[in-house]
Amino acid sequence: MSCEGPKQVKKVEPFKGPIEEINDVKMLFSEAALLKVKLTTAKQLRYINDDRKYPKPVSILFYGPTGEEVTTLKSDSGRYDKAKDIYTVMGHVVVINKQKQEKLLTSELNWNPVTKKVFTNKPVTIISQLTGEKLNGGLGLESNQDFTNYKVLKPTGVFNVETSPGY
Repeated sequence: MSCEGPKQVKKVEPFKGPIEEINDVKMLFSEAALLKVKLTTAKQLRYINDDRKYPKPVSILFYGPTGEEVTTLKSDSGRYDKAKDIYTVMGHVVVINKQKQEKLLTSELNWNPVTKKVFTNKPVTIISQLTGEKLNGGLGLESNQDFTNYKVLKPTGVFNVETSPGY
């Protein structure tokens, strides 16, 4: 017989923090050997389920068919959801389409690298840097990945309209 009492078993919680931390990240996405998207950020945290968090500012460049920079995106932070294959940027999100000279402002934007679509259900503002026109979208936006073709949901705004004589 032993003098010891029953042993207590400690319940150990599984580790939920990042399993990998990478500094000075640069990810390149190409298609048919042509660079399409470049994502850079100061820090990436990877988790056991392969989700990723980008706690520092994120910069993304979208390239056109001939390799020219078409659109730039900057945000305060971001994340990648492996199960959905969706990248999300958050905070002060600013997108500039260099060809159309338009600036998009929102608090959150999602990108699906498979469908090459960008979308949000958050309010958006699009400002023409040429005319100063401002378009607001109360329910969000759907776009191709370089923002050359987009649809604003529930739009409002102030627009310049040319009138013909007699109207």
